[in-house]
Amino acid sequence: MLQSFMQNFLNALQWGSFYALIALGYSLVYGVLLLINFAHGDIFMVGAYIAFFLATFLLGQYAFAFPFALPPLMVFGITVVLTMALTACVGVAIERVAYRPLRRKGASRLYVVITALMCGLILENGNLLFLGANRRSFPELLPGTVYSIGGMNVSNVKIVVIIATLLVFVLLETIVRKTKLGMAMRAISYDRMAVPLMGIPLDTVIVFTFVLGSSLAALAGVLFAIAYPVLEPYMGALVGWKAFIAAVIGGIGEIRGAFLGGFLLGFVEIFVAAYFPSTLRDLIAFSILLIFLSIKPTGIFGIARATKI
Repeated sequence: MLQSFMQNFLNALQWGSFYALIALGYSLVYGVLLLINFAHGDIFMVGAYIAFFLATFLLGQYAFAFPFALPPLMVFGITVVLTMALTACVGVAIERVAYRPLRRKGASRLYVVITALMCGLILENGNLLFLGANRRSFPELLPGTVYSIGGMNVSNVKIVVIIATLLVFVLLETIVRKTKLGMAMRAISYDRMAVPLMGIPLDTVIVFTFVLGSSLAALAGVLFAIAYPVLEPYMGALVGWKAFIAAVIGGIGEIRGAFLGGFLLGFVEIFVAAYFPSTLRDLIAFSILLIFLSIKPTGIFGIARATKI
């Protein structure tokens, strides 16, 4: 019984790590712009596909690739770095083309949210148009190793996913709390109209925010593809929505809340699937979360804000 509980506990840590990484991106953008970037889940999907093509190229699986194959572990490191950089470019391009014109025209946030939904649909269906509906198998970059500890099976992939998420959270907290750019991000969140008057470049800080958020989605995409190596165009839709719910549970706009909310949702889903029929997983999990939000609508770390009229 204890072994089964601990095995589910480790599985929940891995599953919650994916939600936490994506939810952190949601919270970053919302904290700065008060914008719910519904295209963020599809940026996660784009990151997974970019990682797929980079990995297959570096492994020498294309005729025009390197004349020799790099070691898989080296390919893993290069793929993670390049995927985060290229996916950040995608996020910045979406901000530049879709969000910035509306922001400069003073459009209502409702129109920006609708634009975000359309950007997500464009990414999904653009993938479907250019790459087709066939699922793709992600190459094995980390040799599968399973460790048996006290009757529990722990894979090296699971360890990498959990440790990477913890390190990203610490790094992100350091950036937001200790650096000048992080201070500028918090200032914009507090009063966006006064920030330009203080000499802070508003667009630069917003671009930096999208770079951070998209990079986290890309990292989640790479780790998810390694753990569950099947890619398809709509893989980011449901995961993205669930990560958004995790961010709301933790307190949207709060980094600690997004991190904790991702793990909370992961734990609820895994343990519900462990003790109830798997077909009821989403029903029971979201019913629990709905009850929680009805009790504390602002989330775990969220604070109700007064709005001047």
